[in-house]
Amino acid sequence: MAKTLNERMVKIILPNILGYERIAMASSASLAKMFGFSSERIEDLKTIVAEAAINAMQHGNQGRTDSEVTVTILFKDDAIQVAVTDQGDGIAEILPKPDIERIMNNQDPPVGFGVFLIQELADEVEFNQDSDSGHCVNIVVKKDPH
Repeated sequence: MAKTLNERMVKIILPNILGYERIAMASSASLAKMFGFSSERIEDLKTIVAEAAINAMQHGNQGRTDSEVTVTILFKDDAIQVAVTDQGDGIAEILPKPDIERIMNNQDPPVGFGVFLIQELADEVEFNQDSDSGHCVNIVVKKDPH
């Protein structure tokens, strides 16, 4: 079945090397721009995609250079759906919202920002989704915010 003009998908397979998340960022931004997303929502999307890909590389694939991260970006129904899949076991637990003041005062370690940013900027997020190749995070960013 052919996709309509209002439904487009891009699938990117990245090597598990930090820096390659920029390819997924640029691709998601280009797709969002093609479908009329605002500059603000495009920036949100870029941050979400980058954080999800970096988390997949560092935590999901545990830095293994023989692993891959697959980023699938689908525009449908005035929203971008992003699936970021790694070859790991998923997130053991979602950390609580980071306390920035405590981190700045060296009272807490600087962890949990990636998941926090994704949750704050996205309209929908599902962690620990199993796929054929590993763990998947599914994210929805609507054209019109929240």
